Amino acid sequence: MSRTSVSLTVNGEPREVEVDTRRSLLDLLREDLGLTGTQKGCDQGACGACTVHLDGRRRLSCLTLAAQADGHHVTTVEGLATGGALHPVQQAFLDCDAFQCGACTAGQVMSAVALLDEVDDPTAAEVRELMSGNLCRCGAYPRIVDAVLAAAGAADAADAADAADQEA
Repeated sequence: MSRTSVSLTVNGEPREVEVDTRRSLLDLLREDLGLTGTQKGCDQGACGACTVHLDGRRRLSCLTLAAQADGHHVTTVEGLATGGALHPVQQAFLDCDAFQCGACTAGQVMSAVALLDEVDDPTAAEVRELMSGNLCRCGAYPRIVDAVLAAAGAADAADAADAADQEA
């Protein structure tokens, strides 16, 4: 068994771990670092439950080797909240009741955060298209779309408030 040392930053915290070169980022996060918010769904890259951000871009952690994260920044669902306040997407998922069993929720939230970083003011059709890699076995799709659109509106309101503060 071949092992390698991996240095990465996870949710803002530098980490150094030694892993089997075949170990997935998903298994590193869940089993070695105890960050169980990232879900193991299909373990084949088909469901999106394991979505994390690698240097700010969405990545399926089940298809990413831990060694590939060496020198990079990883954000999991546990790393979204700041100072006890939920990320606007997390809050919107709660407000819109955009989950049922919860198996897909972390991946849905992580994809939604990335989507809102990628697209300003998305339409419902754009949300459905850009979230299509995340499956929900409970069928909460309409409420997931509502939550993403609500979070986009909250982000627009926050941006407007920031702009007003800068002008003052």
